[in-house]
Amino acid sequence: MLEQILCIDDDPITLMLCKKVISKSSFSHEIITAQNGEEALHHFNTLKYTNDKNRRKPELIFLDLNMPIMGGWEFLDHFTSSAYNEFNAAPVIVLSSTIDPEDLAKAKKYPIIIDFLSKPITQQMLEYLKKKINL
Repeated sequence: MLEQILCIDDDPITLMLCKKVISKSSFSHEIITAQNGEEALHHFNTLKYTNDKNRRKPELIFLDLNMPIMGGWEFLDHFTSSAYNEFNAAPVIVLSSTIDPEDLAKAKKYPIIIDFLSKPITQQMLEYLKKKINL
């Protein structure tokens, strides 16, 4: 079981569903959320500049691509930069409502993306991911 995961999505219903499915499946002890990439980067900046040694880093990120303010691709551009080296070992699962071949091709440019799945998250997806990331 993971200690903490981060779900980044602008849809509150999707976030609620993610929390419910993940909690029921014993996939993670803690689920934190962000409604866009900027909010997620703010979370990582808070972790980076806070001296609290008890703060946990997300071990996995579920990421939507199409969001206002800062979308998933822009988040990934920032997150994979050297400014976030201490965090960007966390693998990313793209959860998207569409599986556009161009998005699939673009995802291959980001080595931290370990899978590209269609929304909504399901119990079966989590079982598949448990095997994929050796939980």
